[in-house]
Amino acid sequence: MYPCPLFKKGCGGCPLLALPYPGQLQKKQAHVQKLLGGFGPVRPILGMADPWHYRNKAVSTFAAGPGRSLRSGIYAQGTHKVVPVEACLLHHPALDEAIAAVRTAAAACRYEPFNEDTRTGLLRHVLVRHSRAAGEVLVCLVTAAPELPGSRAFVAKLRQLCPQVSTVVQNINPRHSSAVLGSAEKILYGRGCIQDSLCGVRFQVSASSFYQVNPVQTELLYNQVIAAAALTGAEILLDAYCGVGTIGLSCAGRARHVLGVEVNRSAVQCAVQNARLNGIRNARFVCADAGKAMLDLAASGQRPDVVILDPPRAGSTPEFLTALDALAPRRAVYVSCEPATQRRDLEFLVQRGWHVEHIQPVDLFPHTEHVETVVLLSKGEIDSKKVRVEFSLEDMDMSGFQKGATYEQIKAYVLEHTGLKVSSLYISQIKRKCGLDVGQNYNLSKKEDAKVPKCPPEKEAAIRDALKYFQMI
Repeated sequence: MYPCPLFKKGCGGCPLLALPYPGQLQKKQAHVQKLLGGFGPVRPILGMADPWHYRNKAVSTFAAGPGRSLRSGIYAQGTHKVVPVEACLLHHPALDEAIAAVRTAAAACRYEPFNEDTRTGLLRHVLVRHSRAAGEVLVCLVTAAPELPGSRAFVAKLRQLCPQVSTVVQNINPRHSSAVLGSAEKILYGRGCIQDSLCGVRFQVSASSFYQVNPVQTELLYNQVIAAAALTGAEILLDAYCGVGTIGLSCAGRARHVLGVEVNRSAVQCAVQNARLNGIRNARFVCADAGKAMLDLAASGQRPDVVILDPPRAGSTPEFLTALDALAPRRAVYVSCEPATQRRDLEFLVQRGWHVEHIQPVDLFPHTEHVETVVLLSKGEIDSKKVRVEFSLEDMDMSGFQKGATYEQIKAYVLEHTGLKVSSLYISQIKRKCGLDVGQNYNLSKKEDAKVPKCPPEKEAAIRDALKYFQMI
């Protein structure tokens, strides 16, 4: 018997739900062992004591219900049908309470759901975030148009029903796209953000901020990173792919100096604000390509003691890894949310003399297939008078990097960011449109006269977003 009634209705958000949690951990442990065990010892996976209601963020999509009622939920797998969700076993209860209050307040204001086919209606989605530290809830109402009639009445009703809501934001997304958020926002109530804390450091969290959704396991993950870095207070730490600075700032109290590098300017601005919020003066953040920044450091004779890298699901790049090798820190701590691409990157480094000291899996997303890994790497000192190695990027085997993301990685990205389920067939069609190698003949049927369904526009947009994210186009 499944513990969730949505499991058989095509939800797809918890593919391992039918497997008891100890079995899930065993499955993930075996997966990491198979992929990474050849590099070094794999430690026992760190799971959750209570693997339920851990998510601090949720997105719900609006749709019309019976009798023109307003409902919200998730898309059933492979369809545009919204399955109503009253409660989720992974959501913090405050999220479901806030979403229910939004539905009631929106219905009282006679807001109608947006219809993608007719391009009518107003409400597209609601995104909610919860702060474990302060108990606050952020509500972001995503609309198809900038006007929100009766917004004051909506906010008053919402806060009456759910007093935990401390800020309300309207996000405007008029695009014909599967992306949840648009680029324009209005603050309807409060500060427009909430505060949460990780490892004793406070962070400002807005609707669009990247912030880990499982705070309990994130602290566990970061503590593993800190332990692997072996910080004593005297080290210079380089935090590559630093994002809004969560890892670097969590380490700042144990390092002499932290330098965070991130190519996303908005994220760098958030990292600077978070450092100021906590009065952290030994951390500096710059907007730059991490690989180029490391080459510049190496050329100037500067050498951090520790490099922490936490790249996106697509993994790192040969340029970055070559720069890391040239910089030659004493230790490198590689945090990954995709062991398959991490394996490729480790092969690159091991071929250049790096050693994997240990591999620590952490279950950040119970009841899903995802697993995080923390890998500690070191490189023995080489006497430059005796050994000189010359190589260029042109001579390297780049095939592993050129393949980009797998079909499963693209599906996972689209589901996580848009709530849409996309098939390998649809991914194949869009890859062909973009001039990419498909690898498998998903577009051909065994029947000569078979009709092949075409990828809907909103799913095509979502797949293209994923291909851009994985740097395939």
